[in-house]
This record gives sequence, structure tokens and C-alpha cells, in this order.
Amino acid sequence: MKPIEAYKFWSEQYDSNENKTRDLEAVALREMLAGIAFERCLEIGCGTGKNTTWFVEKADQVTSVDISEEMLAKAKDKIRSAKVNFRQADITAPWNFADGYYDLVSFSLVLEHIQNLDHIFSEAAKVLKNGGYVYVGELHPFKQYSGSKARFETENGTQTVECFNHNVSEFTQTAARHGFSVLSLNEYFDDNDVQTLPRILSIVFKKTGRLSLHD
Repeated sequence: MKPIEAYKFWSEQYDSNENKTRDLEAVALREMLAGIAFERCLEIGCGTGKNTTWFVEKADQVTSVDISEEMLAKAKDKIRSAKVNFRQADITAPWNFADGYYDLVSFSLVLEHIQNLDHIFSEAAKVLKNGGYVYVGELHPFKQYSGSKARFETENGTQTVECFNHNVSEFTQTAARHGFSVLSLNEYFDDNDVQTLPRILSIVFKKTGRLSLHD
């Protein structure tokens, strides 16, 4: 199922159903960005606002973007702050939703639904200040290889959202082609059990402006 259609239905239960990936990514984001200061944040894939609430506490201005109007409606009901500008947009198109330049661009559980990462990092580089940061929090590729995908239950059975596998080197090499270097990288495990497959891959990139010559 295409993401825009899937999240229309998933929005009704997204906050209430059991979702280890959702919950652990929220932990990862807060830990990975705890020591980074930012005044203006562009949040991609805000969903129902699970991370928006934290960004509002940290930043002076937040632009929160999602493809799903239904997910955004949930976030708007939950978060009433003048700091936040919610926008419905497709990030595979040019980023006309950006409002100036940002200190941080974040992606939470969204890039697995995007096939062309080059476009994403290219657009992020355009709206990010020099020395700014990109946060990526995704279902770990090891989990994807094992068959795990974004999915939810309905009265008609399990619905699976369209996903694309991106390995760690694809994230880092694509980012490097657009002037980003890896600042930190971490893996998060269910119950901190490192003997199991990691659930979440989290990477923080810094915009250095130095482009990689490697494809």
C-alpha cells in the first residue's frame, strides 16, 4: 500500500497500538540530539507529533511536514504552539514547503518509504545552514532484511506499507555526495539486548559543504 493511502487508515490507531519501532525511534532521536543546539528545525515525517512535542521544547521555530493529512490532523489536535508550522507535502517533489534556512533537518521513519535518497539529501542541503545537522532515524536495515516492514492491522487483515531497503553505506555515501559527514551513528535494540537484531538505525550528519567525489 502506498504511504499516503496507508497512513490515512493507520492514523486512527497510530498513537494507541503497540509499536516498538515508533517508541524506540523516539528514544533514539532524543538521545542522539540531546547535545545539539538548534533554533530552527525542519521535521520531516512528523506523523501524529510524537517527536514534535520534543522539538517544540528545544527550538524557537519548527516546520513539521508529513504526506498524510490525516496524520497531521492528529498532530495539530495534540500540539497547540505558535512555534510550529504544520505542512502537508510530498518530499519526493521540490521542497517548496521550506521556510528559510534551518539548523536541523530530521527524518523519522520516513526514508524507508523513499526510493531515491539522492533527491532527499540534495534538497536537505539546500535548506540547511552551513554547519547544520541532519538526523536520520530508521527501521534498521537488518530488520528489513529479516522481513520486517511498516505494517498495521485492520478489519481486512494486515496492511503493509510500501518500503525500500537502504543499507548503512547507502545512507552515508549518499549524504557524503551532498556535503554531509557522519557526526555520530548508533543502533538501538529491543530491551537493550545486543544479542538480537537492532531495531533502529540512527545517524546524525553535519553539513560541511565538502562533496564526495565517489558515486
